[in-house]
Amino acid sequence: MGVRSDLPVTTKKESIMSKIIYWVHTSVDGFIDGPNGEFDWPVMGPELSAYSEGLDKGVDTLLFGRPVWQMMVGFWPNAESMSDDPHVAAFAPFWRATPKIVFSRTYEGDEWTSRVIGADLADEVAALKARPGAGDMLLTGGAALAASLTELGLIDEYHIAVHPVVLGGGRQLFARPDHRHNLRLVDSRTLDGQVLVSHYRLG
Repeated sequence: MGVRSDLPVTTKKESIMSKIIYWVHTSVDGFIDGPNGEFDWPVMGPELSAYSEGLDKGVDTLLFGRPVWQMMVGFWPNAESMSDDPHVAAFAPFWRATPKIVFSRTYEGDEWTSRVIGADLADEVAALKARPGAGDMLLTGGAALAASLTELGLIDEYHIAVHPVVLGGGRQLFARPDHRHNLRLVDSRTLDGQVLVSHYRLG
């Protein structure tokens, strides 16, 4: 049987919508930072760093809520001058080179912001996911944004790293979701002998 020449040719990449991958570090008691915003407790050992770098592959856009963005933009542009950590050295060039979208109703952006989205969250994110031939998008941290995207069913994968620390307060892993959402466990592993990383997809 021959191939009809009048049919449009669609590549595999063009036929698949981009995924949003949520990658987040949390304490045993479910906080993504400490009572005073502390984020000095995640330890990026070699196995956890390799896992994080693996998530970066196939990603062409980074997503941030404003609180996480303001922490990131104060460090990653010149990260190598402030840290000699191997993970920092590996991630900083990727961070600088990758387009970054900040979600905020009040932030006007800065030299490192590729775009700010402040309204019509569902429509804007759906359009991002439908970009022809685009790669996946990585959301790192951001409890309120993650909760909003979860409510809308727009996060495709969750990668949650639970560190062996009890913080006693701070921002919750998910900022008060309005409804229950069932997830399906894909994989769970212990990295560097101390961090439990679980990979979920929508149930």
